[in-house]
Amino acid sequence: MTRPGSGLRPFSVKAKLGTLVVVSVFITTGLLMVAVRTRTELRFITVFSVIATLLITQFVAHGLTAPLDEMTTVARSISHGDYTRRVSGADRRDELGDLAQTINLMADDLEAVDRHRKELVANVSHELRTPIAALRAVLENVVDGVSSADPETMRTALKQTERLGRLVETLLDLSRLDNGVVTLKARRFEVWPYLSGVLKEANLAASHRRLPSGSGNHTRKDVHLHLDVSPPELTAHADAERLHQVVANLIDNAVKHSPPHGRVTVLARRGAGPESLALEVLDEGPGIPESERHRVFERFNRGEVPSPHGPGSDGGTGLGLAIARWAVDLHGGRIGVAESARGCRIQVTLPGIRQPRG
Repeated sequence: MTRPGSGLRPFSVKAKLGTLVVVSVFITTGLLMVAVRTRTELRFITVFSVIATLLITQFVAHGLTAPLDEMTTVARSISHGDYTRRVSGADRRDELGDLAQTINLMADDLEAVDRHRKELVANVSHELRTPIAALRAVLENVVDGVSSADPETMRTALKQTERLGRLVETLLDLSRLDNGVVTLKARRFEVWPYLSGVLKEANLAASHRRLPSGSGNHTRKDVHLHLDVSPPELTAHADAERLHQVVANLIDNAVKHSPPHGRVTVLARRGAGPESLALEVLDEGPGIPESERHRVFERFNRGEVPSPHGPGSDGGTGLGLAIARWAVDLHGGRIGVAESARGCRIQVTLPGIRQPRG
C-alpha cells in the first residue's frame, strides 16, 4: 500500500503540473505547425500560444491556490482560538486533500484539548466550591460563637478538609499523567494481604473519614466489600502504589453505583505470564450500557446511567477511572468493561515480569 504523498498519483499536484507542461507544449507545437502550413506570421502564433498557455495555467493555478487560501484562513482562525472552523476539500485525491485532512484532524485535537481544559476548570471549580463553602460556614459559626469548637464540629471541618486533600491528590495524579514523569517501581508481593489491606483501608475511610488515603471518596457504609483470591498464596509483580490507585478507584466507583446493602467483589487470579495478575471488580449496580463502555475511562466522564447512589455518595470528579487506566497502561496491561449478567464487571490484566526478547 502506497503511503499518501509518496510516488506519483493520478490526481496529485505533480501530475497536474506535469499535465500543464505537456498541454502547453502541445498547444505551442500545434500552433507552430498551423503557422508553417498557413504561412502565418510567427509573432501572431507566439501571442496566441502565450494567451492559451496563460488561460490554462490560470485555470489550473486557481484550482491549486483556492484551497491554500482557505487553509490559510482556517489556520489563522485556529491560531486565534477558534477551533470550530474546518477546511473543505478533505475528500480530494491529491496532496491538498491530504493537507486539508491533516488540518481538520489537528483542529479536532485542539478542540478536544480546549474542551478538556474548560471541563477541568469547571469541574475543579465545582468540586472546590462545595467543601470550601462548608468549611467556611463551620469556621464562621465557631468564630461568631454560634457553635462551639466541640469534637463533632471539628469532625465536620476535618471531613471537608480531607475532601479538599483528596481533590488535590487527584489533580496531582492528573498532572503526573499529562507530564509522563511517573516511573514504575515494580516488585514482587503477595496478593491476598495486599488487596486485603486496600479493602480494609476503604472500609475504614468510609466509616471514619479519618484516613487521607487514595481509597476514593465514598462514604457508603451499607455496601459489603468481598475479596476472592485464588490460589491464596498468589503472588504478582507490579508497582504496589500504582496498583493501589487502580483497585481503590475501581472499588470507589463500584460502591457509588451499588444498590443499598449491595455487594462489591474483588477477584484476583493468576495471569498468563510469570507473576502476572488478572483482577476483576464486580458490583450489583445498574451496569454500563455497551454503547457507553468505550467512554467510561475518559476524563470527566460521570456516566449517563442513573445510579442508586447511597447516602453520602457523590458524583465525583470523573477522573478516577481515567487515572486507573493510566496506571494500568504504565504497566503495559489492559483494563476494560466485560460482559456481566448483573451489574458492572471491570477486568484488569497486568503482565508481571516481562520476558526479554531474543
